[in-house]
Amino acid sequence: MLHPTALIHPNAKLASNVEVGAYSIIGEHVEIGKNTHIGPHVVIGGHTSIGQHNRIFQFCSLGEIPQDKKYAGEPTRLEIGDNNTIREFCTFNIGTSQDAGVTRVGNNNWIMAYVHLAHDCQIGSHTIFANNASLAGHVKIADYAILGGFSIVHQFCQIGMHAIIGMGSVLLQDVPPYVTAAGNPAAPHGINSEGLKRRGFSSTAVMAIKRAYKTLYKSGLMLEQAKVVIEEQAAEYPDLNVLVDFLGRSQRGFIR
Repeated sequence: MLHPTALIHPNAKLASNVEVGAYSIIGEHVEIGKNTHIGPHVVIGGHTSIGQHNRIFQFCSLGEIPQDKKYAGEPTRLEIGDNNTIREFCTFNIGTSQDAGVTRVGNNNWIMAYVHLAHDCQIGSHTIFANNASLAGHVKIADYAILGGFSIVHQFCQIGMHAIIGMGSVLLQDVPPYVTAAGNPAAPHGINSEGLKRRGFSSTAVMAIKRAYKTLYKSGLMLEQAKVVIEEQAAEYPDLNVLVDFLGRSQRGFIR
């Protein structure tokens, strides 16, 4: 299961049935869970933990130091969960002491080639990153979000659950849950109705989310007034609670 040309530090911790391909390098502080496949020419360093049943393709660099001039060698981390697919040439950096100290990737994510996750990013589960999607530092991506190819996200931005970002988009502010965003800079273009239907949302729930979107973007209400109306709608349709919570904690402001 371990190719004879792979360089694996004797202190690295590899569980049973881990595969490591030719010429890959596994560093001293790396932990890899069972049934994870590491392709050829992969470099995994830093204080990195990788869960079970992941597939990491060739030429990835995981756990390298941040591209941050303030980083001074602190033992920050990269944590990757279970059942993730990470395609060719992806680069995931460890965290910094200016934030949580960890870059984190959840479970069941589909991450295509050339994706970059900078320091302290927090990625949920069941997300999709198309080719060349790039995140600056401290970005938070919630569950089931989708980023199109060549999309770019400014540092400290947040993308909510079930949001979808069009290819080539530039995000300078937060994207609320359920919203479709596209452009440079990105602007809202309705809700991700097709994605919601595929994930089992009822037609009633989709209509409620669409009504909340119109309240936020089309009603002409001031933001604080729109929040109050959406809170009232959430009392009847609990799927809107994630939108209410998101609007309450947005730091950079959200796309308008």
